[in-house]
Amino acid sequence: MAAAELQWMPDSLYNSAITAVVDNYSRTRKDVRSLPDNIQFDIYYKLYQQGRLCQLGSEFCELAVFSKVVRANDKRHLLHHCFQALMDHGVKVSTCLSDTFSRQCSYIQESEVSVRDKALQLGLALGSFMSEAGWYAEGEKIFLACLELCELVEDVSHWLRGLEFCTRLLHVRNANCKYNMGEDTYQKAIGYVTKLQRLGHSVNFALLYSEYSALMFAKSQYDEAYRWSVKALREIRQNLPMKVVVDVIRQASKACVVKRKFHQAELLVKHAVYVAREHFGAKHPKYSDTLLDYGFYLLNVDNICQSVHVYQAALDIRQSVFGGRNIHVAIAHEDLAYSSYVHQYSSGRFEDAKFHAERAIEIIVHILPEEHLLLASSKRVKALILEEIAIDCHNKELENMLLHEAQELHLSSLALAIRAFGVVNVQTAKHYGNLGRLYQSMQRYKEAEEMHLKAIDIKEKLLGQEDYEVALSVGHLASLYNYDMNRYDQAEQLYLRSISIGRKLFGDGYSGLEYDYRGLIKLYNSVGNIDKVLEYHEILNSWNQLRDRAVPIKDALQDVENSERSTEQVIQQFLESSCS
Repeated sequence: MAAAELQWMPDSLYNSAITAVVDNYSRTRKDVRSLPDNIQFDIYYKLYQQGRLCQLGSEFCELAVFSKVVRANDKRHLLHHCFQALMDHGVKVSTCLSDTFSRQCSYIQESEVSVRDKALQLGLALGSFMSEAGWYAEGEKIFLACLELCELVEDVSHWLRGLEFCTRLLHVRNANCKYNMGEDTYQKAIGYVTKLQRLGHSVNFALLYSEYSALMFAKSQYDEAYRWSVKALREIRQNLPMKVVVDVIRQASKACVVKRKFHQAELLVKHAVYVAREHFGAKHPKYSDTLLDYGFYLLNVDNICQSVHVYQAALDIRQSVFGGRNIHVAIAHEDLAYSSYVHQYSSGRFEDAKFHAERAIEIIVHILPEEHLLLASSKRVKALILEEIAIDCHNKELENMLLHEAQELHLSSLALAIRAFGVVNVQTAKHYGNLGRLYQSMQRYKEAEEMHLKAIDIKEKLLGQEDYEVALSVGHLASLYNYDMNRYDQAEQLYLRSISIGRKLFGDGYSGLEYDYRGLIKLYNSVGNIDKVLEYHEILNSWNQLRDRAVPIKDALQDVENSERSTEQVIQQFLESSCS
């Protein structure tokens, strides 16, 4: 699918002139390059509208041309449409531009400083566009070339630029799952900071600390992710670009979620969504970024239905901006796939979840290497869905086929996670736990127990005894012991532990408690403890009544249309609550 169009209606006379130029493009092509940047852009966009992608591609693959159109910031969405359409069409414009820029930087290393500085300005614009558009490898190549130029001059202005390029390089490496290079990139940035501070220059660390928090978050070092996100929030100033402010607040909200500081997370993420919509608009990619984080928060506070709604809104925006085979679209599909899987778990209708998981995998496989880490989470989601479909399948042959496909996906995901993070990591532990559930469905009970015990051990080491992730794995092991291994005493203790953690984190109406309560009813039936059966039937009835009495969930998107506090007040309230 080619990139979608925005509504774009220039003045009719002007539009007629643009159309005339495009209709005679073979004769006017050379003259077009002497026109002002905005007019050039409109001509190129008309080529896109007419589907003349080969001609457009030949223009955009020339760095001299693209360096002009990338300056049209007020038409950024339209440029994303053109660019993605070319990529979908098979024109490797991202590679052409990054390779050309990198070569030019190597050629001008002996040139005048002014020539190199002009290249740095272009590199910042070009690399930032590649990062925004999701072409992270190309953005990385551009930023690395810029850093090499910065290192040729030892003065304050080049140190400041070097710091900015390091921060942006850390972002694209985080986004492209190159976590092993993240620490070195951060240390390189700190090297520039040290030089600047020695000469008495103040440096704002907000974005650098936030990107480092994102690195710690990706590596499941959640204490560090939270600590650095707080440090980043303390660096927020009124003169910072709004994009930086929003990104810092977003990252801090995610760190709060994984630390189960839900009130703090809610305060931050709702404000980020509101500010992004007010400042950038409801069709902007930055607004969709905040919606994904809002969906992540809602999913983790057991507001599953609204998380699906918000994730769908984020996907709609990303599809309207980027269109087809784009990594931003793939990530939104994956997030929606998982939330839909959780939402549809009790009904057993997984068609939507399966569609989005498969679409995410299809896009990632098309644009990234087959061993890329981003595939791990998408494959994991699809495997979970296939397992549930298999369990409900009445055709034994089809059931076995689905379970074995799920196994292949889980094993592939586990291998990718171990290669990226090692064994002692939360993401790796999740894959072990998923394999445990799958092996239980495949009646391979000893292997299932082994996987669950591994998952619990890793999660307890990293997250502590009372974390939600620990409760999930404990509940799964209880189910194995109860339903398939007749180890009722152990199962009982595990169920009670899972219930205790769930109630402590989410309250008595937490949706996940149902499975533990039903498990205990089955367990006590099996051992003939009728009093306990009656007790937990009563508890389950009370839980159902509590769920029925719950206040109907309001529209999560309407809930963020207004904000009573300024950004400064929100951050101040957060910092006060984090110290209490």
